[in-house]
Amino acid sequence: MDLKSVRPSWLDSFSDAIVDLDNAYLRRIRRIVIPAQGANLRVIDTDNHTDETVLAFCSNDYLGLSRHADLITAACQTAYSAGVGAGASPLISGHSFENHCLEEELAAFVGLPRALYFYAGYAANMGIIPALVGEDDAVFSDQLNHACLIDGVRLSKAVIHRYAHQDLVMLENSLKNSTAIRKLIISDAVFSMDGSLANITALYELSERYDALLLLDDAHGFGVLGEKGAGSLMQAGLTHQYFKRRILYMATLGKAAGVAGAFVAGDSTLVEWLMQSTRSYIFATAPPALLASSIRASLRVMTQDTWRQAYLRDLIAYFKHSMLSFLALNPNTWQLLPSDTPIQPLLIGSNSAALAVMQALWQQGFWVAAIRPPTVPAGTARLRITLSCLHTTADIDRLIQALTHIKVHLKL
Repeated sequence: MDLKSVRPSWLDSFSDAIVDLDNAYLRRIRRIVIPAQGANLRVIDTDNHTDETVLAFCSNDYLGLSRHADLITAACQTAYSAGVGAGASPLISGHSFENHCLEEELAAFVGLPRALYFYAGYAANMGIIPALVGEDDAVFSDQLNHACLIDGVRLSKAVIHRYAHQDLVMLENSLKNSTAIRKLIISDAVFSMDGSLANITALYELSERYDALLLLDDAHGFGVLGEKGAGSLMQAGLTHQYFKRRILYMATLGKAAGVAGAFVAGDSTLVEWLMQSTRSYIFATAPPALLASSIRASLRVMTQDTWRQAYLRDLIAYFKHSMLSFLALNPNTWQLLPSDTPIQPLLIGSNSAALAVMQALWQQGFWVAAIRPPTVPAGTARLRITLSCLHTTADIDRLIQALTHIKVHLKL
């Protein structure tokens, strides 16, 4: 066969698309990671044949629990007794005793009647939204909501009303003008790329006024905010039985909890409906019991070791003070976005500049993620600095010194 006579295929376009990503400074790199001491990670880059240890400010392991001895012991013991796989979906034979106990304990921990345990947060939101609303219904979504919420809304085929970030006036106008009977308000509780907090009380009041259901994604608040880390809903004071019928609370278990998976909690009847109708729950193999056992251990540690949340709050305050002092000496350039959470975004601007700062930090032994579109709006590329109980104030001082050096030498 004469290869020159072969017609071009649409499959050839992918190589050009990857080149386009490179040219726009949008190509992502995956690295092999091995935990080291404290907040350090051993990182292997097979493409560039490097193997080095860096101080990481990019993990969501906020409480430093992913390597906690109690969680590891619980997982190992359950692996010996229950095996390493569930073997079936939850509604067949995959719902283990550990999974059952975990759901009860999660519900009690966040102060809601019932919880449903999912294998992943993305799967939870992708599944529960289409189970709640459909073509004749309306969804009201903050424009900075996480991708899994956005994709869940699209799958639902409901009428989508996107309101400007935290613009409650715009949200209320959309609710007021909607003729849909079923209305679903969706918001992150802690916005993952900004670290800002939703006004949960105001969102609840709007849901009550316009007969809507409020779905909160507390992936980055669970374990960190509220009494003993019970989350954003607890911190907002919406714990009375009266509030629980109109709020559906979702949180992930692979961040502050240190393991994997997610759960949805709320009114018993509502959770029963989700169990009966959420495709990503019904048709997926259940999470293995060893993970549930490890999460149960995580809840016990969070409840007992409340110093972790207190230490993290002190660390956040120390970082903000140090970073703002640094920026005061370098005005009109980078900007630290306001956040009282472990997520501390340093706004850089262009994709190329954000990558340059990230690479310069890497060369000095730090791993801080450069976040670019489409994760954040164009022109707002940033360093997403995340803090953990594994960090020390000395670690923060070293990071600020590195940024000072970069500022001088790169002239960014």
